[in-house]
Amino acid sequence: MSGTGLTAVAAQIVVVIGGAPLLAGWMRQVRARMEGRAGAGILQPWRDTRKLLRKEPITPIGTGPAFRTAPALLVATTAVVAALVPLLSTTTPVSAHADLILVVALLALGTVALALAGLDSGTAFGGMGASREMTVAALVEPTILVAVFAFSIPAGSTNLAAIVAGAVREPSRLASPAGLLATAALAVAVLAETGRIPVDNPATHLELTMVHEAMVLEYSGPDLALVELGAQMRLTVLLGLLASLFAPWGIATDASWPALAVALAAFVVKVAVLGAVLAAAEVFWAKVRLFRVPELLAGSFLLALLAVTSSYFLSGE
Repeated sequence: MSGTGLTAVAAQIVVVIGGAPLLAGWMRQVRARMEGRAGAGILQPWRDTRKLLRKEPITPIGTGPAFRTAPALLVATTAVVAALVPLLSTTTPVSAHADLILVVALLALGTVALALAGLDSGTAFGGMGASREMTVAALVEPTILVAVFAFSIPAGSTNLAAIVAGAVREPSRLASPAGLLATAALAVAVLAETGRIPVDNPATHLELTMVHEAMVLEYSGPDLALVELGAQMRLTVLLGLLASLFAPWGIATDASWPALAVALAAFVVKVAVLGAVLAAAEVFWAKVRLFRVPELLAGSFLLALLAVTSSYFLSGE
């Protein structure tokens, strides 16, 4: 167990937790500039978090353990995913445990915890948001599994570190039809999993359209700060996973300090670029109707299936 590997795991967790609010602020700033506004600044999400942490938490009467533990569980599961996913290095002490199914299960655990909290609040909006969230999750989680499975066929393993290391050695996989189809399917799944336009709008509180916000309306103070931090961390991790699978250049494949430093810089640049592209696209996109969301996600699942089929035949199995 090398010191470089432990440092890589710690760096991944610290970068995700500390950089997630900065990514959210960066995306808001890009969107504000494109809309002709000055924006609140990249550090605004950190200011909001600090303000919420100073407030007194208020728990609605009648809520149970599901409501109280969901924020911490959301942050904890995302932090574990940040440690497992090869964001900076493919040779860490936990690389052997970075299985695709485990990572998706941890993401689903955070989603289910938040949905149960919405139901536990006993409000109409909480129940509505939980129902919508589970409908989206039932379509998104299989898409993520199948899309990444298309990358795993050439690697011969569902271990994410092995998949990324194989893509670094053979970059031609990424430009193949299977790689492009899987990337497109995974990109749509990331939008849905993180509640971004066109599936959901994180900046609105309209009763008939909100999904994620409906589940967290009853939270306040430190609990709300954890919920917002958890959502920002999930966006950072999933964008990092997308970058690691489709653009793995710069990721450290050996236990050396210079490679880890280069990987850290490359990760920051890639996630910042993806965040800017997503924020710019949201300026021109419109949120689709709720009843059209299953059609969009079913289309992404079909792309993932096509990617798996193409990857299977190209691998000569």
